[in-house]
Amino acid sequence: MSSTRAASAQLIRCTGCEMLSRATALQAGHVARCRRCGTRLHLRKPQSLQRAWALVLTAFVFYIPANLYPVMYTGELGQSEGDTILSGVQSMYASGWWVVGTLIFFASITVPLLKLLSLTFLLASVQVGSRWRPRERAVLYRIVEYIGRWSMLDMFVVSLTVALIQLGAVANVQPGPGATWFAGVVVITMLAAMSFDPRLIWDSLEDEGEKEKA
Repeated sequence: MSSTRAASAQLIRCTGCEMLSRATALQAGHVARCRRCGTRLHLRKPQSLQRAWALVLTAFVFYIPANLYPVMYTGELGQSEGDTILSGVQSMYASGWWVVGTLIFFASITVPLLKLLSLTFLLASVQVGSRWRPRERAVLYRIVEYIGRWSMLDMFVVSLTVALIQLGAVANVQPGPGATWFAGVVVITMLAAMSFDPRLIWDSLEDEGEKEKA
């Protein structure tokens, strides 16, 4: 595979306006900034792996209470009952709402877990300097980054349910602690994807090519 990194060509892409700038030698204490928007320039995101690992591990920890604690409490005539994400899906299946139940199961349980596993795979592959299928790994990262926003579907359902079923003294619907943990999982996973620099996937190939030339 014959390719040249922008870093090898002394080119830096601005994360603010996407402008390419030529890397120049700087004196100690000085930083390079984009000529167009003034954003600080980096060949790679600073401490990308460390930050992404920390966020992914935190999201894994949050994922457990997000699925164990109730995301919603439903009260009627003085009695209150809590539903976790999974029990809520089961209730929707029992009520015949197969489409809604399937969407919530996919968006609130399957997608977040797959995102975390995908980010873990990407981070581990870069950490060990893997050269396996870099194009496919780059596509996987773009998919993870794109579908992040859809993981909030369960939160939208809780909000709509609270707004539609709230009937004062007759019925009362309140969000539970599981909703907070789940929102934390979604936000932290999105931050982890943003912290990871996908250009690191290709660096191991370029480094190996430079060793072979030497």
